[in-house]
Amino acid sequence: MGDATSQGVAQRRRRSKPGRSEKYELRPRSRTSMGSRVYREDLEEEKHPAFTWEVKANDRAYNNQFKKKVFPCWQRKKHKAIPEISTLPWFTLFTPLVCLLSIRATRDLLDDIGRCRSDRTINNRPCQILMGKSFRWKKWKNLRVGDLVCLHKDNIVPADLLLLASTEPSSLCYVETADIDGETNLKFRQAPAVTHHELTSIWSMASFQGKVVCEEPNGQMHHFVGCLEWKGKKYPLDSGNILLRGSKIRNTDACYGLAIYTGFDTKIMKNCGKVHLKRTKTDRLMSRLVALILLSLVLISLVLTFGFWYKVGEFKAKLAHSIATEAFTIFWSFLILLSVVVPMALFITAEFVHLGNSTFIGWDVHMYHAAQDMPAEARSTSLSDQLGQVQHVFSDKTGTLTQNVMTFNKCCIDGVVYGPDEEETPREENPYLWNKFADGKLLFQNAKLLEAVRGNKNKTVREFWRLLALCHTVMAQEKDNQLLYQAASPDEEALVTAARNFGYVFLARTRDSITVLELGEERVYQVLAMMDFNSVRKRMSVLVRNPEGSIYLYTKGADTVIFERLHKKGMTEWTTGEVLASFAEQTLRTLCLAYKEVGEGAYEEWRQRHQEASVLLRNRAPALHQLYEEMEQGLQLLGATAIEDKLQDGVLETIKCLKQGNIKVWVLTGDKQETAVNVGFACQLLSENTVILEEEEIVRVLEACQESDHLLSGEGLRRSRALKHAKVAMVISGDFLDQQLLSLHKEPRALVLQGRDPDSHEGPEVRRERAFVELASQCQAVICCRMTPQQKALIVALVKKYQNVVTLAIGDGANDVNMIKTADIGVGLAGQEGMQAVQNSDYVLAQFHFLQRLLLVHGRWSYMRICKFLRYFIYKTLASMTVQIWFAFYSGFTAQPLYEGWFLALFNLLYTTLPVLYIGLFEQDVSAEQSLQLPELYIAGQKDELFNYWVFFQAVVHGTATSLINFFMTLWVSRDSAGPLSFSDYQSFAVVVALSGLLSVTMEVILTIKYWTVLSVLAVSLSLCSYVVVTWACQSFWLFKISPKTFPFLYADRNVLTHPSILLVVLLNVSLNTLPVLALRIICQALKKPRPKKEAEEAPGEEIITAEPVPCMHRESRARRSSYAFSHREGYADLITQGTILWRTPGVSSDLLAGHTIPRDEELPSSAKESPWCSRKMSFLGRRGHQHGGRASSAAIQPPSVVSSSLTVGGQDNHFSLHKDMATATNAPSRSLQEELPVRRERSLSLEQRSCSPCDSLSPAEDRPLSPRGRGQLPPSESQSQLLGQLSSESWPAPLKGKMSP
Repeated sequence: MGDATSQGVAQRRRRSKPGRSEKYELRPRSRTSMGSRVYREDLEEEKHPAFTWEVKANDRAYNNQFKKKVFPCWQRKKHKAIPEISTLPWFTLFTPLVCLLSIRATRDLLDDIGRCRSDRTINNRPCQILMGKSFRWKKWKNLRVGDLVCLHKDNIVPADLLLLASTEPSSLCYVETADIDGETNLKFRQAPAVTHHELTSIWSMASFQGKVVCEEPNGQMHHFVGCLEWKGKKYPLDSGNILLRGSKIRNTDACYGLAIYTGFDTKIMKNCGKVHLKRTKTDRLMSRLVALILLSLVLISLVLTFGFWYKVGEFKAKLAHSIATEAFTIFWSFLILLSVVVPMALFITAEFVHLGNSTFIGWDVHMYHAAQDMPAEARSTSLSDQLGQVQHVFSDKTGTLTQNVMTFNKCCIDGVVYGPDEEETPREENPYLWNKFADGKLLFQNAKLLEAVRGNKNKTVREFWRLLALCHTVMAQEKDNQLLYQAASPDEEALVTAARNFGYVFLARTRDSITVLELGEERVYQVLAMMDFNSVRKRMSVLVRNPEGSIYLYTKGADTVIFERLHKKGMTEWTTGEVLASFAEQTLRTLCLAYKEVGEGAYEEWRQRHQEASVLLRNRAPALHQLYEEMEQGLQLLGATAIEDKLQDGVLETIKCLKQGNIKVWVLTGDKQETAVNVGFACQLLSENTVILEEEEIVRVLEACQESDHLLSGEGLRRSRALKHAKVAMVISGDFLDQQLLSLHKEPRALVLQGRDPDSHEGPEVRRERAFVELASQCQAVICCRMTPQQKALIVALVKKYQNVVTLAIGDGANDVNMIKTADIGVGLAGQEGMQAVQNSDYVLAQFHFLQRLLLVHGRWSYMRICKFLRYFIYKTLASMTVQIWFAFYSGFTAQPLYEGWFLALFNLLYTTLPVLYIGLFEQDVSAEQSLQLPELYIAGQKDELFNYWVFFQAVVHGTATSLINFFMTLWVSRDSAGPLSFSDYQSFAVVVALSGLLSVTMEVILTIKYWTVLSVLAVSLSLCSYVVVTWACQSFWLFKISPKTFPFLYADRNVLTHPSILLVVLLNVSLNTLPVLALRIICQALKKPRPKKEAEEAPGEEIITAEPVPCMHRESRARRSSYAFSHREGYADLITQGTILWRTPGVSSDLLAGHTIPRDEELPSSAKESPWCSRKMSFLGRRGHQHGGRASSAAIQPPSVVSSSLTVGGQDNHFSLHKDMATATNAPSRSLQEELPVRRERSLSLEQRSCSPCDSLSPAEDRPLSPRGRGQLPPSESQSQLLGQLSSESWPAPLKGKMSP
C-alpha cells in the first residue's frame, strides 16, 4: 500500500554515533550465511535499536527539518544505429515487437492504476487533526509526525499514536487488533498519568509541547521503548501506551493521540513487506527455453556461416569486401532471418490468454457472494496458470476460516445436556418475553431448561447460571434505556448474555461488588478476590460473599484443570466427561464450571497469607498463583458450556477437497494455541487419532540434522517414512520458531533469493532450516499460532526456498499482507477486518470455500490450457520456420528468405492465432463438476506433467519432422520438373511449402482440441479464410504496382492452386505429417494402463509402527481430548480490583458526546461544553446544582483496610468515585438506600477520619452503581455534600480547581 504520508516526511534524522556508523556503512554487501558475523550484528542492532527518533508535538517545522531530500533521476542510454544487414522486410520483426511491448505496457499500466486507486482510497480516509486550537477533518495523507489526532468509537487508527488521554476512567482505551494479530479479544491501552491529568481540554492540548524520544521505526509489533520529555521531566513509555495503526477503537467514546510513526514507518507497514514481481513457473520455464532457442539459433547461424565461408571461396574476385567481413555480415543476416523461430508472438498471445482466463474468474456466478454483492476478482492477470500448480496453502484463521462470531450452542448441567430445541416450525412467541432484560440476538432456546430455571428448585441449575453472571470481567452500561455489555472477548459476552436471557442478569459492578438480578430479585455480591485467567492457569475464579453472608468460590476453565481439582468424581462427573467428548467431536469450544462454599475461618487464614504475598517484592506472581491453587481445590462440578466458533460456509468441504488434490493446508494465525487447535479440529486438519509433535521432539530432530551432513539418512530416513504413514501434525508457536530459526529475522525476499543462489554456503543454520521444512512437509497438518505478520511471511519464504513448490496465501487482514505478498499467489478475502489484504492480493474472494473452485476448476483449466497452448505454439512455429534452415543449403548460404515477407509477419499473428486462442481460453478436458468430483486430477499440475523439458523436446522433434517432410517432399516431387505444371521456381515452391505447413499445423490443432464447440469451428474456419483473403490481397496487381519490393509474389498462389497435381503434393505432405502422429497417439493410448485408484487414507503398516515408533507424543494419553478454547487476556481482573477500569471521576455524558460533532475543515467552537474533554472533566460541574438528587447514608461507609493487588476487603478505594448516573434522578421520590440495595454489616466513619484521608474512596454502597432501571436516589445530607465537594476538589487537577470555586 502506498501512503503519501511516508513520502519524505516519514524519513527522519538519525543521530550520529561515533564508531557505530563506520562499522556498518563500510561492511560489504555480499550474501553471507545466516550464521555469519554481519548478520548477527544486524540482529543485535534490531534487538537494541538506537533511540534516535525525535517527535515534537504541534511543531511541524521542527519535524520537517529532518526530512531527507529525494531527487528523481533518470538514466539515459544511447543507442547506435545498426547497419542494414537483414534480408527480411522491416515489418516482419517490427510488427510483433511493437504489439508485444504495447500489450505488456497496457497491462502494467492497468495494474498500476488499480494499485493507485487502492492507495488513494486509504490515503483519503478522514480523521480529526488538531489544527491551531480546534480539531478539523483532514485526510490520512495530511497526517504528519507530531500531529494530535482525535479518534472515536469504531474508528481505525491512522498511524502509530501515543495515547495521551481518553474519555474512559484512567484514560484507558480499548482496541481490537484482529486486523493486526488475528486475536478477537479486546486489548486495553492506557495514557501516561501526566497527560491524563494535564491534558483536560482542547486548549491544553493545543499548547502541549512534549517531545517523544524513542527507537527508530521497526517491525516489532509488541515492543516499544521511549520516553516523553515535558516541562523538564521525563516519563517512560512502553507498548501499553501505543495505539498501532490498523487497530480499531472499541468501547471508548473518544481518545486523543500523538502521531509517532506515520506512513511506511508504522509497525504494520514495516511488516507488510515490499511489492515483488511475481512470475509463474511456466513463465520462468519459457524464459529458459527461449534462451535455449536463442543459443541454438546462434550455433546454427555459425554453422551456416561456415558453409558460406566454404562456398564463397570460388567468388573471391567478385566480393566487395573481404571474406571475413562478408562472413560476419552473413552471420548476422542468418541470425535475423532465423529469429522468426523465436516465438515472440507466443508472448503476445499469452497476454490475451491470461487476460481471458482472469476475466472468466470474475464472470463465474458460482463464485459470487450475494450477501456481500461481491464477485470474485482477478487483480493480477498473469498468474492464472499457476493456480493449477499450488501445493501449499497458507491460511489465516480469524475471518478467513471462521466467521469471528461466537454463539452459545449447548450446555450440560448436572450431567444433563440441553441443546437448542428442534422444531419443524419456528416459534411464533418469544420464550424470553417474561424477562425484560433478555437479548433478542440470542438464538439458543430450550423449553425444558427454561422451565427448570424459572422453577428455581434445582440448586445446581441455579448455581450454574449464577456462576456465569458472576465469574467474568464484563462491564455493564446503560444507553438509550438498554443494558449493554462491554466484554473483553466474544466468548465472555456470549456466556453472560446467555445467563442474562435465562433470568440471571448482570447489572453493574464496582471494584468490590457485583449486582445481579436473579429471576427478578436484585442481589449484591461482595467481591473478595478475583483470580484472573491466563494461558497457564486456563481458568478464572471469583471469591464472593452473598447477601446472606456465605462465601462461595466460582470457577470456570478448561476441563483438564477443573477435573483435577474436583472434590469427588462420581457418575455426574463421568457423564459430563462423555458429554465433553461429544462436544469435542462437534468441534465446540467448551468450559467447565465448578464452585464450592468456603468457610469463614478458612477464608480469613487464606486472606492473611494472600495479603502477605501481594506485597512481596520478589516472586510475587508465583506466590499468588500458589495461593490461588490452594483455594481452587475441592470443587463441585456444575456442568459445562459449549460455544460455537462458527466456520465460514463450506470450509470443511473445501479443505477436504484440497487435501484430496494433494494440497497441504497450513494455518498461520496470531491467535492463541487452544483456539487455533480447536479450529484445526473443526476444519478436520486434526483428528482424534492425530499425533502432535512436541516442541522438544522437534528440537531434537533439528539438532540431529544440524550435526549431520546428510539431512535424512539411516535412522532419520526410517523415521521419515514412519511419519508419512502416520497421522502426524505440528502445532508450534511464533516464539518457538523465533528461537530455533535465525532466518526468521531476515527479510522474506532476501531469504528466497539466498535459497536460489547456487554459491550460497549451506552451513549448520541452513541445514537446520531445511530439516524443519522437510519435517513440517511430512506432517499432514501444520498450525502456527502467535505469529507476527513477518513470521507468517518468513514461513512461506522457507517453504518456497527449500521445497521449490507453488505457494498460496489467503487472508483478510492487514496482518496477512506480508504473507500474501511473499507467496507465489496471494488471495485476499473481503471480510470484516478491512480491505488491506484485498488491496495487496492477486485474487479477491468473498468466502474461503470459493478457493476450491478457484484452484480445482479455474486453476486446473488455466494450467491445462496454457500447457497445450505452449506445446502447440512451439510446434507450429518450428514446423513452419525451420524450413529456412533447410532452404539455406540450396540457396548458397546467402540468407535468402523462403517465404513471402507478409507470410512471415502474419503467420503467428493472424493465420494461426484463433485456434491457438481457443485452446488457451476455452479448452476443457473435463467439466467443472468432474473437476470438483475428481480432485486427484489436480496432481498433474503439481508434478508439471503437461509442460516440461520433455514435452518441449517432443514439440521440437515433432515440429522439426514436419518441416523436413514439407520441404524435402516438395523438393523431391518438384525435382527435374519443367513446364506449366512445374512448381520448381522459387515463388511456387515457397507457396507449396507454406501452404503445406499451414494445413499441417491446422490438422494438428484439430487433433489437439477435445472440447469442440461452435467457437472452435469458427476459429479454424476463420484462420484459413484469413490466409486466403490476405494472400489474395498481398499478391494482387494493384498492391504490386504500389510497391513491388514489398509485394513481390504477384499471383503466386493463384498459379499454384489452379493445378490439381500441386494440390495432391500438398495433400501428401499433410497426410505424412498427420497420419503417423495420429497412429502413434492411438497406440500409446491403448498401451497406457489406467492407474489404480488409491485409497484416500492408507492405514500405517504394523511393521513400521512396531519396528520404529513414531518419534513424538500423542495429544492425550486418554481417549477424550479437551476442546477448551477461550479468547481472553490476562489483566482485566487487576483493572477491576484496583479500580482502574471503573469511573473515579464523573464520566462523559453519552448524550453530550453524541451531540459533539466537529465540522470538516472548519474551526471548532471554543465553547468547552462541546468538547468531550471538557465534558469529561467538567461534567460534575454541570451537575453540581443537582447533587441533592442522591443521598448516601453515613451508615453505609466502612472503615478502610489493607488492599492487595488482587484482593478487596471492606471495599475501600484509594480515589474518589462517583457514578455518572447519580445525578440523573433529580425528581426521584424519597426513600432510603436500604430499600434499594441489600445492606451489609457496616460501621460509620467520622468526618474527621474522612477529611484526614481525602483520597479515600466512598463506601461500597456509594461506589456501587445503581441498576440500569432508572430508580431514584435520596439526596445526601448537607454535610456530605460539602464533604463530596471537598474531596472532589482536592482530587481534581489544578486547572479545574479555580473553576470549581463559587
